[in-house]
Amino acid sequence: MAELIKIYEDNPNPKAIREVVEVLKKGGLVIFPSDTVYGLGCDITNNKALEKVARIKGVKLEKANFSFICEDLSNLSDYVKQINTQTFKILKRALPGPYTFILPGNNNLPKVFKKKKEVGIRVPDNNIVLAIVKELGNPIITTSIKDDDDIIEYTTDPGLILEKWDKLVDVVIDGGYGGNIPSTVINLCGEEPELIREGKGSLEV
Repeated sequence: MAELIKIYEDNPNPKAIREVVEVLKKGGLVIFPSDTVYGLGCDITNNKALEKVARIKGVKLEKANFSFICEDLSNLSDYVKQINTQTFKILKRALPGPYTFILPGNNNLPKVFKKKKEVGIRVPDNNIVLAIVKELGNPIITTSIKDDDDIIEYTTDPGLILEKWDKLVDVVIDGGYGGNIPSTVINLCGEEPELIREGKGSLEV
């Protein structure tokens, strides 16, 4: 049974954030709000948790395209190869914000992602998830929780999310109603930025 934890974005309760982080450290799965849609995530250093997420999504872990949520750009060099000034300027302008940027990964990626040449990086404009990553001390992976409904692609109500995911995850954070437009995905690995998916983020970055 998943626990529903109410956290307010304006002023995330440190005790509630610590409670979520303890669950992540033990290999738990958490559904959390972001500046786009609600996401499912776990600690990127915990292989068992990563495998659980991959199973839920119906993909093989080594082939999964999970993005990393970072607290800010300062720990980017932990997982990303050195980037040029132009790329850094784009990131600085756009983040925190509703974007996923695909960047060249380096050799420090967690073992299961070693074969990947690229990694998706997110710094959402949402105090709850940023506080979780800060308290945890390393990024979490994220993948959006899609709905089976043909009309509503993303569930926005935390209560309904809890009903559906109750037996699959350990914690659902109620951070209020979520959005239903995913992040804009831009690949920055080539000479020019390449739009992969148009989402909530403006294309003027």
